[in-house]
Amino acid sequence: VNWALGHRATESSAVCGRCCPQDCAGATAEVFDLVVQLSSALKTKPHAVDFGTVFTDHMLTVEWSVTEGWQAPFIRPFTNLSLHPACSSLHYGIQLFEGFKVYRGDDSRLRLFRPMLNMSRMADSAKRACLPAFDQTELLECIRRLVEVDQDWVPQSDSASLYIRPTFISTEPSLGVKRPGRALLYVILCQAGSYFNSEADAISLWADPKYTRAWKGGTGDCKMGGNYGCSLFAQYEADDYGCQQVLWLYGQDHQITEAGTMNIFLHWINQDGEEELATPPLDGIILPGITRRSILELTRKWGEFKVTERYLTMSQLCCALKQQRVKEMFGSGTACMICPIGRIVYLGENLHIPCRDKQSVTSRLTKELTDIQVGGCPHIC
Repeated sequence: VNWALGHRATESSAVCGRCCPQDCAGATAEVFDLVVQLSSALKTKPHAVDFGTVFTDHMLTVEWSVTEGWQAPFIRPFTNLSLHPACSSLHYGIQLFEGFKVYRGDDSRLRLFRPMLNMSRMADSAKRACLPAFDQTELLECIRRLVEVDQDWVPQSDSASLYIRPTFISTEPSLGVKRPGRALLYVILCQAGSYFNSEADAISLWADPKYTRAWKGGTGDCKMGGNYGCSLFAQYEADDYGCQQVLWLYGQDHQITEAGTMNIFLHWINQDGEEELATPPLDGIILPGITRRSILELTRKWGEFKVTERYLTMSQLCCALKQQRVKEMFGSGTACMICPIGRIVYLGENLHIPCRDKQSVTSRLTKELTDIQVGGCPHIC
């Protein structure tokens, strides 16, 4: 579950940390072709920044072509990319990304949270985007080495971390709509504190069925940039209604799907009088979140209430709120981890969601997941 890191690379060559035997398990020989070029001018590290605005000193790049295959991975000083103006990732959105974090524990060791799940999801997205397959273990080992190089950027805090953004783009220099013959896989790192710029304990959501995030047969279950770029217009309309995020609905019955970039959970007493934690199923329009999966596994292990993946509609939520059957509602994701929901604006009505307390599922999950991520608790399962 937690992938601990070794010591820091200090020279321009491949260095393998040996602190944990599992670090290099399964890594192929190509990893040790890794070239490391350290920056000669390190940046000053700010104390507090907005999410995704300040990046570390180095990045990882790996080029691919249909004629030569994968080239040697290269850790290099952080720099701009040079792309052909006809690059098909710019014109047709042939690109994808991933996101996960590295945490520094009280023992000063660095840990990645369930990173192989991110590698697997990235491989699924690549297949859907017609980008080439890659060795997941090998890529993760290269990322581990990048984090070693820039490990001084990882904060000593249980409320902040270092965010890892693997990105995979077509670099095909052609306006033809076709499978790319050239591609670039790169990884950048940035500081990550609080995702939402708000002091509020719970966020507000705007739900309007006129906008749809994803649809059956589409790419809603992949981490592709187009899923996020197309959400901006609705996001700014949500701002006009005094809400921080969009609650995405689907279908004539206004199924609840996701909230902004988060998976959604409802803790309630269901129609059958059962205490239940429910989240929409992975039916092709829901992103298979790593935090989502972890929440399901943890709460099922608790064995205290029913835990289900099933469809939820706004009419069911409204009815449950009127009958005071809702205990809490929250979103989950890598950036925000656990985010309580306090208000939903739906069809002109303000729906107030009960807030969490110290005994709530959101509070317990936040503590348990944080303990796992920083090494206080060894495993999820």
